[in-house]
Amino acid sequence: MTTTAPPTAAVSSTRVSHFTLAVLALAMGGFAIGTTEFVTMGLLPQIADGVGVSIPTAGHFISAYALGVVVGAPLIAVFGAKLPRRGLLIALMAAYSGFNALSALADSYGVLLLARFFDGLPHGAYFGVASLVAAGLAPPGRRGRAVAAVMLGLSVANVVGVPAATWLGQQAGWRAAYLCTAGLAVVTVLGILAFVPSCPGNSAATGRKEMLFFRNGQAMLTLLAGAVGFGGLFAVYSYIAPIATDVGGLPDSAVPLFTAAFGVGMVAGTWVAGPLAEWSVFRSLILSGIASGFIMLVVWALAPYGWWLLPAIFLVTAIGSILVVNLQLRLMSVSGEAQTLGAAMTHASLNLANALGAWLGGLVIAAGYGYRAPALVGAALSVVGIGVLFWSAAVHRRGAAHSSASRS
Repeated sequence: MTTTAPPTAAVSSTRVSHFTLAVLALAMGGFAIGTTEFVTMGLLPQIADGVGVSIPTAGHFISAYALGVVVGAPLIAVFGAKLPRRGLLIALMAAYSGFNALSALADSYGVLLLARFFDGLPHGAYFGVASLVAAGLAPPGRRGRAVAAVMLGLSVANVVGVPAATWLGQQAGWRAAYLCTAGLAVVTVLGILAFVPSCPGNSAATGRKEMLFFRNGQAMLTLLAGAVGFGGLFAVYSYIAPIATDVGGLPDSAVPLFTAAFGVGMVAGTWVAGPLAEWSVFRSLILSGIASGFIMLVVWALAPYGWWLLPAIFLVTAIGSILVVNLQLRLMSVSGEAQTLGAAMTHASLNLANALGAWLGGLVIAAGYGYRAPALVGAALSVVGIGVLFWSAAVHRRGAAHSSASRS
């Protein structure tokens, strides 16, 4: 006897299948972005040699990319809020591919600096719009996991994409790594065309409504917490190659393993972040901030001991990824009518952290404190980030008390 599934079950199965493929396509964009953003850290000595600058000066390429994200996220979000979201995602990834190719062709410090800045422009808007699309496609009660799944592409990039591109850059030259990431962006465009359904923009959005985001106190404090608290990760990650080789005494061939440890940590942290977000977004932010400050001190202590540093590096990004996902969800929840801008500004905040961490890390290295010093910078930034979160909680309590008093 043959049985057939009820029509409702078939429809449900089709919907889940389409949702999964759409999220995979969106996560592929995160994979492309994560690979190109973080491979610069793994190839920093080679890039520095290639354009004739010191390693601390080459850290400016990391900061330039991060500043591109900070500039691009609000501009693209404000002017693109009304645009169809699938079309906007395709345009952003096409631009990403082009600027990666330009990075590969750069023949001087100035040209590469500009190329990295322009390459950062689509980053924040892509993740913001992709998060909104994934949340909109998700079944009820699964928004946190859907957003985490998009971020998982960024995490997997650090397990597979960044170590592979770092190895490729060491073998075939750093330019080959940027050409590879340009190709990944093209693959993302094809995936979005094939699997992501047409998604209208916000027809009610206006530049004025979106810009009200910047008058939202809770949103601004959340951004500040991310920009400062997450800077510690980048203070360490930006200089992971010389930390492993110059301080830890390991060969260059060990660097891809350390970038892989960062990536495995990101996957683990992102995986855990979804359920934690469904428990409590704000408490997850506080706990991840405290844990981040502690693990930075562990990194400082273990740096001279070579391979013993590897598990600490894993924990740095595992904890950081919990912060990222919960920061994204908090900004989406407190953004009011400025949903597109709020979602995009998460990555502007994180890339302010990128710029701040790389810059402060470079400052302490250039001042003669050595390659271990960025970990202490990271611990201090984590403490400040926790302070901002408690400030945000105090502001929220005062606002709630005021509203309660007004109603009575």
